[in-house]
Amino acid sequence: MITLRKEAVQYLEAQRTGTPYYKVSPQEARAMRTVTQWQSAHKPKLASIEDHKITVRDGEQITVRLYTPVLGKTLPVIVYYHGGGWVYGNLESVDAGCQLLADQAQAIVVSVDYRLAPEYPFPTPLHDAYDSLVWVHNHMEALGGDASRLSVAGDSAGGNLATVVAYLATALEGPSLHAQTLIYPVTNVDFSTVSYLAYGEDYCLDTQAMQWFSHHYTEEANFTNPLVSPLQLEEVRNMPKTFIIAAEADVLFDEGLSYAQKLKAAGVVVEHITMPGLIHSYFSKMNYFEEATIETVTKIAQFLK
Repeated sequence: MITLRKEAVQYLEAQRTGTPYYKVSPQEARAMRTVTQWQSAHKPKLASIEDHKITVRDGEQITVRLYTPVLGKTLPVIVYYHGGGWVYGNLESVDAGCQLLADQAQAIVVSVDYRLAPEYPFPTPLHDAYDSLVWVHNHMEALGGDASRLSVAGDSAGGNLATVVAYLATALEGPSLHAQTLIYPVTNVDFSTVSYLAYGEDYCLDTQAMQWFSHHYTEEANFTNPLVSPLQLEEVRNMPKTFIIAAEADVLFDEGLSYAQKLKAAGVVVEHITMPGLIHSYFSKMNYFEEATIETVTKIAQFLK
């Protein structure tokens, strides 16, 4: 039996009285989720935070948010994809984490507001994610970025998008990536692992929730598609060096570990760590998990150096 950190216990207690989002519509679930404004002595002072509209392959526009820590330097660039089961989440839900990441890694962070399912099911969120990477690569000089230190990152469903984008970048001979950072990523849409059995109820991300997310993202026939479940990818040896961060009490723990093992077996440089006593989605809940988020960002910054 694991021991949860006190902030995880407090968060879970606060959530017990609410309606589970998998019992309402995606639109209602989005309305239920609010992001508390982050007020902290740890809030960094960045040179700029700017929103830009970019055009993606179908001619539509999406928003990216650029976090620049300092001006006048050529900096690494991290393209970041938020979590939320492909159904909710936005630039605000990871704003605090992206600010910290830009500061600690001394990197330009580009957070992507990709379109969401079920209004825009697979592959649209993935296309938006990949097109954003290409846009960043094509505008590297204007952004003040170093093309040799371009990486992708994301949490949960955003980690799923990040690693599939990394795969597509190799398969399509797209932008060359320095690294990928995956925070408790979805790597296999299969709800039968030991960690699902252990943490599938009352640990923030329930099994029913993952089933709800997955069915909104795509039809069941696609659950084994490697672009949905990257653990099913056959060719991963050209993936960039990889950092996978697991929450100990998380249904996604096992698939994240399996993915790390798969990449390592293919010769990819991989570091996998477990954040003890933590639950899924802590990275996007700064008002509860500030200490853990700072710890995570510090480890990411060290890995990317």
